[in-house]
Amino acid sequence: MIAFIKGFVQSYGSDWLIVDHEGMGWKVSYAHTDKIHLNEEIMVYTYLHYTEAEMSLYGFESQEEMDLFLRLISVKGLGPRTAMNMLARANAEKIILAVESGDVAALKAMPGIGAKTASQIVLDLKGKLVPVQNKTKADTSSYPKEIEEACAALSSLGYKQSDISSAADYMSKNPQENTEKYLKLGLQFLARQKLGG
Repeated sequence: MIAFIKGFVQSYGSDWLIVDHEGMGWKVSYAHTDKIHLNEEIMVYTYLHYTEAEMSLYGFESQEEMDLFLRLISVKGLGPRTAMNMLARANAEKIILAVESGDVAALKAMPGIGAKTASQIVLDLKGKLVPVQNKTKADTSSYPKEIEEACAALSSLGYKQSDISSAADYMSKNPQENTEKYLKLGLQFLARQKLGG
């Protein structure tokens, strides 16, 4: 199994890239080609999908994104191409938030996802994307609904409740933002805390 490929971006299209690793070009399906540049060094986590008809390599920014992809393709009727389209349309945090909150409408808005598949995703994955040790909800009830939703997403991503509470305090210093903006602020705050300030 190919766990990851590290090399230089030789070329890319809207949903694929070719990584030059020691003179060998690896073509990888990739959801975030808007973030890459020719000739830059890149490390791509990979999943090899094999059928009788074809063999395809799917690439991811992080191990966490690949883990979410593997969860998605475990859902009946949801193939790897559709899962990659979901990751291209919405980042992992948004998908996890939609699943954990049972937001079928948000999932239906993603390419290739109908009502039946959206409901199946929630049925199969809700509760499975949240680490067991972090299921106890942080007390964020005194904050606006948008901050509560952002905190729920942080919990889904595995952050400790003590860290989430600190992040909620930080988010509250920026009033009247939407959930997505608060989630970004929370992630930025936690990243700085991890780096020591």
